[in-house]
Order: sequence, then C-alpha cells, then structure tokens
Amino acid sequence: MQGMVGSLRRYGQPLLALVALATLAVGGIAFFTAQMEWASGLWSVGTALVLLALLVEIVLSLMQGHFGLDVIAGLSMGAALAFGEPLAGNIVALMYAGGQQLENFAEGRARREMTALLGRTARTAMRYAREGLEEVPIEALAPGERILVRRGEVVPVDGRLLGARADIDMSALTGEAMPARFFTGDDMPSGGTSIGAAFDLEVVRAAADSTYAGIVRLVEQAQQSKAPMVRLADRYALWFLVLTVAIAGTAWWGTGDPLRALAVLVVATPCPLILAVPVAIISGMSRAASLGVLVKSGGALERLARVRIAVLDKTGTMTSGKAGVVEIRTGGGIDPEELLRLAASLDQASNHVSAEALVRSARERGMALSTPADIVETPGSGLEGRIGGRSVVVGGSDFVRGKCRSGNPYTLGRDLPPGTAVVAVGLDGAVAGIILLSDRIRDDASEAISAFRAAGMTRFVLASGDHFDAVQAAGALLGVDEARGDLLPPEKVAVVIAERRNGPVMMIGDGVNDAPALAAADVGVAMGARGAAASSESADIVLLVDHLGRLPAALRIAQRTRLIALQSVVVGLGLSLLAMIAAAFGYLPPVQGALLQELIDVAVILNALRALSVPASLQRGRQS
Repeated sequence: MQGMVGSLRRYGQPLLALVALATLAVGGIAFFTAQMEWASGLWSVGTALVLLALLVEIVLSLMQGHFGLDVIAGLSMGAALAFGEPLAGNIVALMYAGGQQLENFAEGRARREMTALLGRTARTAMRYAREGLEEVPIEALAPGERILVRRGEVVPVDGRLLGARADIDMSALTGEAMPARFFTGDDMPSGGTSIGAAFDLEVVRAAADSTYAGIVRLVEQAQQSKAPMVRLADRYALWFLVLTVAIAGTAWWGTGDPLRALAVLVVATPCPLILAVPVAIISGMSRAASLGVLVKSGGALERLARVRIAVLDKTGTMTSGKAGVVEIRTGGGIDPEELLRLAASLDQASNHVSAEALVRSARERGMALSTPADIVETPGSGLEGRIGGRSVVVGGSDFVRGKCRSGNPYTLGRDLPPGTAVVAVGLDGAVAGIILLSDRIRDDASEAISAFRAAGMTRFVLASGDHFDAVQAAGALLGVDEARGDLLPPEKVAVVIAERRNGPVMMIGDGVNDAPALAAADVGVAMGARGAAASSESADIVLLVDHLGRLPAALRIAQRTRLIALQSVVVGLGLSLLAMIAAAFGYLPPVQGALLQELIDVAVILNALRALSVPASLQRGRQS
C-alpha cells in the first residue's frame, strides 16, 4: 500500500501539475477571447483530474492511518465544481499539484546521489573442483566445500581457515583499525578483507546464513521498523479541518449563500503550507549540502533538528581509522626520531599494515627515508636489512629479541596504553627501542562534540566493537558521558534503542558494522568520505567531506530550518484564518479569495526561502 502511494506521487504528480497549468493557461486565453464555455470547461477538466487523483491518494493514505491537510484541498476543489466556480478550483488544483511535485523533487534528488546498497559485498568465490579452481556465485557455496580467498578479496562466507595463517582487515565488521590474524583451524566470519597472502577456507555456513548476510538483514529490519515521516503541516490538519468546515457551514447556514462556504474553503486551502514547508526544507537541505552534508530526505532534516543524544562509533569516526605512531621508547641513547626514520626506511620493503603505518608516520613528519639493502623478510614476523652502514631489524618483540645479542623489547613495553600495538627495532645487534602504534583520536573530534553540546545536545555515548580498554581510553579523551566496547552489530542496535528512551538519538558511524545501528537510530549519520557503502545506504545523512565539524553546523542549519518551517505553518494558517473570516462575511468572493491566497503563498514562501541564507553563526562551520 505504501509503495502504491509512493508510485502515485512519483509518477502522477508531474503530469497533474502540467495538466493543471495547461488548463488554467489555455482556459485563461479562452476567457479573454470571450470563449466562456471553453474556458469553463477547461478549468473544470483541470480541476476534476487533479481532484480525482487527490481522492485516490486520500483514500490510500487513510487506509494507512494517515490524515493530512490534503482533505481541505479536496473539499475546496469539489465545492468549486459543485457551485460553478471552476476557475477558483483550477487555481487550487495548480497550487496543490505544484506543491506536491516540489516536495517529491527534494527527496528524489537526494536519493539519486546515493550509491548502491552494500557495494562491497562479495558476489563470487573461487571454489576448488576436480578440474581446478572455478568461479561460482557465493549462493552456490555449500558447507564443507573448499575455496581460495586471494589478497584484496572480501571473505564471501563464514569458514574455517585451512592455511597456515591469514591477515584480515576486520574494520568493516568490528571497527578495529588493526588487522586480525587467523591461524589454521580458526573460524573466520564473512565480510572481512584479506590483506595478506592468499589462503584456503573451508565453508562452514551457506552465504545466506553467514555473518555479513545477517548484518544486511539487520539493516532491512531496522529500516522497516522506522515509522514514515509525517509532514510538519499535517500535524495541524484535524483541528484546522474542523475549524474550516465550521466556519464554512456557519456562513452558508447564516446567509443561505453557498458561495460564502466555497470562498471559505478556497482561502482555507493550505497552499502556503503545501508549498512553503517543502521550500524551507529543500532550502535547508541545500544549505547543508553546501557544507558537504547530504541529507537524504526532508523528514531526516526535521528529525536532525530534534536530536539530543548521540551514539558515536570510535574507529574511523572519532578516530583516524588508521594506526599511527603515538609514542617512541628508546634504549641505548639513540634519538627517537632517528629510530623511527631507520625503522621506516627498512619497512619500505614490506607491505604489512604496521610497516605502512611506520612509513606513513615518518613521511608525515617530513623525514627523508633511505633506501634499504640486503633485505630478508620473515613473513608475519619482521624483516632485517641495512640502512646506510647500519644493520636494522624491525618486527614483533620476539622476532627482534631473537635477532639481537643484547636488550629485551619487553622491558620497554611496560604500562602500554590500551589498544596499542608494539613494533620493536634492533640496531647493529642490540635492541634499540620500541615504537607504539595506535588508532589516534581525530584532531576535530573533541571540538565537534563541544560544538554539538553548544547546539543543544545533552548526552554522548561512545559505542565500538574495539576492545573495552581502548574504548574507555578514547572516551576519556573525548569527554563523552559513557563508553562501551566489545560490541557486536546487534549490541550496537540495542545501545541505540536503549538511548532512545531518553530522547531522539543520532548515530554516527562509518563501517558495515554500524549500518544496523544507523538504520535503527532516529537519525543515522554515515561518514561517507571514508565509510562503507552499507553505512551510507542505511543512514539518513551522509557526511561527504572528512571533517566532523560540518555535522554541528548541519545540526544548527536543521534547527533553523525547522523554526522557519514552523513559522510558515503558523503564519500560513493565521493569514488563512483571517481570510476565512473575511470570506464568511462576504468580503471575499471565491475567485478573489483564490487570488488573495496566492498573495499569502508569496509571503510565506519568501519567509521559507530564508533557510537558504547563511547566518553569521554558521559562517564558521562553512569555513572550517
């Protein structure tokens, strides 16, 4: 039923708007050329066609339990036809159909800019057969079969590792920046990405029953459970309809003139609301988009204005999402910066994630790296070689200790911060120090939280699949009200649902593991500049630039837009009420009333267009 209503609006409204405009224009030409019957007939046809479509939509909406101001538009058009005032009816029909088309355009434009659902999902797998490897759809995989997962591929199904070792980027599932390492016989969930050598995997669950498929189902269920957005103007529909009918009926009963009732209905038609509210919302969406914040619907913008609680993912959202150097501990008097330069120079020969982090950190510090020579790599453990005239060993603590004659990395590795990885470094046969890697807090994270609080948000919860200690440490640095770690995707959904008891909730995340929670929140915000397609698809808002400070600015835009939209409702209804009273006393015939209604439209729409302007308080958000 809901799909039928959506289809009528999507495909029927443009045609109805064109019909109403064409009949009004051609009828006007006929009127001024003294072809009164043609003019009346054209206006009647235009009004009747829009009225018929409106009646179908009203019936379908009522069957869904929705009631709106569209009923008044239907009454005024029907009364105009019944009382022989087709021009007034055609004007109302044009305003109604045009307003609906404008509202549909806003949400359609946002939907077209989004990527496909779950763009990273594996579609095929390399399965072992008698003749060798064959590529098959993942739906064809059965438990017990053996597949090959190559470097860079997404693990297609849940399985058991048959190879010696596998390095998997699990950030899409757990949010952890550091890769997970699996060994022979370990169970491996689907959805992670292989970042090491190819390995064999025994299928233990069909694709439909695997971890990644379960996340997809969670997203779909959460989206279906969210009630559809009711237009802001419709909240005033019932009492305004009762008031309109009462005034129209009283005017007719007191004077015996049915045109008095028609005039009341015409000026009561909520054209300023049907038009001005969508104009304000579209303007707010456009202003947010100029900051790099894509709001996917008008309903999402209104809900954003009301949020007071935020549930925040950690890795890739409030942190950089990439391991970086946080501390260098040395022994033997070597300069820490020189230790990093030598280690990074040697690590240029490795594609291990820790090596990449060292090289990236060294280059960020402007270090000139040397070319390594005589390189010998022990996969998964470390590598050794020469940098200039020095012998250098880089890798895990056990590996480096085994290659050095003196020193012990473990003596330097006491009191490590939570969530820290250790890279040991040996120079000329002695342990020279350790380099600590961790996912660092984003430079703009704390400032963004402060800006959110200034905009009226009252509570922040850090929710992550990362280790509890690491999440607690990050929460302390960020100044959040609560930090929760070791969460699976269903547990993140539970956190969002629990927080909704305290008020409207916004969830901010970037990975596939965040998608169900994004869909369950009142407002889901995806880090589209760096996040997964699944999170962008299930979210209501997508941050297209890698700058958290744009979100508080978007929140203020949403609050201002909602205020302007509310003003449009109050002013529109107030002016319409005054016009209704004037019409009831005979001062506004139907056609003149329709023209006055157009003046009201212009006044309220000009007010709505203020949402396009940029107040001084928001200029800083745009410049940041």
